[in-house]
Amino acid sequence: MKDIVKSEKTYWHPAFFGATKWELKENKDDLFFDSEYQLSQQALEMDLLVIKKDPSVVVKNEIGKLFKQFNVFEYKGSGDSLSIDDYYKTISYGCLYKALGGHVNEIPAEELTLTMIREAYPRELFRILEGSGVEITEKYKGIYYLTGKVLFDTQIIVTGAMDGKKHPGLKILSKNAKEEDVRMFLQEAKQAKEPGERNNIDAVLQVSVSENAELFEKIRRDERMCQALKELMKEEIEEEKRDTVLGNIKELMKNMKWTAKQAMEALGIPDADQTKYSAML
Repeated sequence: MKDIVKSEKTYWHPAFFGATKWELKENKDDLFFDSEYQLSQQALEMDLLVIKKDPSVVVKNEIGKLFKQFNVFEYKGSGDSLSIDDYYKTISYGCLYKALGGHVNEIPAEELTLTMIREAYPRELFRILEGSGVEITEKYKGIYYLTGKVLFDTQIIVTGAMDGKKHPGLKILSKNAKEEDVRMFLQEAKQAKEPGERNNIDAVLQVSVSENAELFEKIRRDERMCQALKELMKEEIEEEKRDTVLGNIKELMKNMKWTAKQAMEALGIPDADQTKYSAML
């Protein structure tokens, strides 16, 4: 894998979507996922909506223990804040989703939950909530249930405090991922068999690698882990290799005034691959 050039903006939400689907993979057939669900014709959308196909199904993963039939997510990327206004915005998403059902009370309030996710502990938010009559209980490591003065069943997940052995996918969505969490995720991801699961893994790794280049470079030096990483990111690595070769061909064509075939022969590109690269030039 070549050196990674980091873009100005990191798009955390596609990776979050992949990480959440990976977390809930044991119940993938029981849940419907709708990323960035649009609440109106205007630009107003929740980050993720998860719907139980059968309301009686019990979700195995800790982040889904609170789930009812309809579950609204608000996700904050690494370094983003989670304020009291974000809290009320998420409540408004739940209210709008409930109110915009096809008929009256199609979405009962008691069948709707809210989940807010952030990497760091939201100390100021918790202080304000407790002062307003909300009780906060750490139900599982890093997963806090809000009870008392709340409109919907609500949980706030602090990914930085979660158990890395249980939630490595969410843990490594960080600008400061820990080596043990990355290794745990790679070990888990090696077991993936289905194309949909591989897509979720790729989404997580693309962001995590971009934000933690030095850490992944260190892991690459571990032969066993390097092989796992190469296998998981096979398509990305092949794309990078292709782009490098194409760049070299174009450079020779420009500087040496050679034809594409001359440049490819100078680079030792096999005849079987020359047609492929010629079509990309």
